[in-house]
Amino acid sequence: MAWFKWGKSDEEELRDLEKRINALDYDMLKSNPAQEEIANDQLSSTQYTSRHTRSHVSAYKNLEVVNRGVNMTVDAVADFKVDIKERIPGLTPVSTHMRREKLEVLLNHKANPYMSSHELMRQVSLDLILEGNAFLYWDKVGLYILPAINVEIIPDPKKFIKEYRYNNEKFLPEEIIHIRDNASDSVFRGASRLLSAVSSITILNTMNTYQNNFFKNNTILGVVLKTPDMLSPKIKQRKILEWMRDYNATSGGRRPVILDGGYELEDLAKYSFKELDFAESIRTQEVKIAKALGIPPVLLESGNNANIAPNLKLFYTNTVMPLLEKIITAFEIYFGFDLSPVTANILALRPELRDQANYYSTLVNAGIMTRNEAREKLRLEKSDDEVADRLVLPANIAGSASDSTVGGRPADNDNED
Repeated sequence: MAWFKWGKSDEEELRDLEKRINALDYDMLKSNPAQEEIANDQLSSTQYTSRHTRSHVSAYKNLEVVNRGVNMTVDAVADFKVDIKERIPGLTPVSTHMRREKLEVLLNHKANPYMSSHELMRQVSLDLILEGNAFLYWDKVGLYILPAINVEIIPDPKKFIKEYRYNNEKFLPEEIIHIRDNASDSVFRGASRLLSAVSSITILNTMNTYQNNFFKNNTILGVVLKTPDMLSPKIKQRKILEWMRDYNATSGGRRPVILDGGYELEDLAKYSFKELDFAESIRTQEVKIAKALGIPPVLLESGNNANIAPNLKLFYTNTVMPLLEKIITAFEIYFGFDLSPVTANILALRPELRDQANYYSTLVNAGIMTRNEAREKLRLEKSDDEVADRLVLPANIAGSASDSTVGGRPADNDNED
């Protein structure tokens, strides 16, 4: 029985030793001398999500322009596949035991036993837009989303993050992939992209409520009852109570005014809904919200438009790709592999790919780079053909391009008899 041994296997012991060595190296690094003050100054920004984010979630549920705009970005980000190359030289990943084949499955097919990668990416980008942060838990088998609205960040006075908390559950920094959007007031927590549109969201909500009440109360905004007869105060009060009973003030009805004795009133309110110009006012607020989300307003309109294609390209270039780059960069640092989004299947980016192909073809044919160098830029596998590592000699250049002693202006030969 000498071969039998209780405890961890040799592989597990080796992994634990590697973790301790990495932790020791990390502790020996020179930390930021201002980290303790930063952690104390920004402690409030590391807590649970702000009250504005909950209003953003409500707006996503109830406002058409917010729901449509957010979903456009979320679905566009999730449509990208991830190209995985070799490990990045010199980068020490957080997770040191990831295989390329396993990462391919996680990022492009199945994130965990219960969720596809596409679904996970949709949830990650949704949290990034609405809350400004996304938190992923890696259990060495699958990636799981932690709803960002309930995650608390605990800063460390010497390093950076001490731990993450989801309600009563605690997570170590190396267990969490934290993706944060831009923020002006915190280095720990990102800010929602809808934060700048809070005013427009509030106005739009108010106008929608007002509009509903307008039609609910038979389009009566301010009521004036006129009679040519003189009414006693008692009759006036009774008529007012009867009116308020039939048109409940809690649902938007107004207390009426009674003008008796032939008195006239000059235009108390506009009674036509068209005169209120609600359609233009609502459109103005929707355009502001679309701009806050980084979406060209023309993409939210129906019908054919000649500007769709350039605006769609603008949307992908300035909104979708930067958001996707934040996610992919976080995965690169955590797992240590060279990652890049695959743009070949995205219709809006295909004209750009054609321009890119022409660009590299020109460089190869001009002898500026080799075929394999161009293939590497396009993230294609290297060619085994030996000529793929040689510079192409342009056919329209004189011999002096390959040998400076040859070529140039031909010698002036005298005519011989």
